[in-house]
Amino acid sequence: MRNFGDLQRMAKEMQTKMQQVQEELARTMVTGTAGGGAVTIEMTGAQEVKAVRIDPAVISADDVEMLQDLVLAAVADATRKSKQLAADRLGGLTGGLNIPGLT
Repeated sequence: MRNFGDLQRMAKEMQTKMQQVQEELARTMVTGTAGGGAVTIEMTGAQEVKAVRIDPAVISADDVEMLQDLVLAAVADATRKSKQLAADRLGGLTGGLNIPGLT
């Protein structure tokens, strides 16, 4: 059994590592796409959208709903990739434990 001081030290080390990983996630980019690349979303590992690119060929006043669907799908794709990146990076710190609020 470890003493309280060891537990405090371990908790502090884990907190420091967690902060480092979160900072790394904020700098790491993922790309989500839809429509074969017609819409591209760049997002950080912290789920912050940094760029939206839309191919002018998919812009049509007659079909705004399609463009909206493509943007939504690209955001969903980027979000899924960003969450997976965070789970992969944070999983090593938590030993595979699913801790709510970390991913």
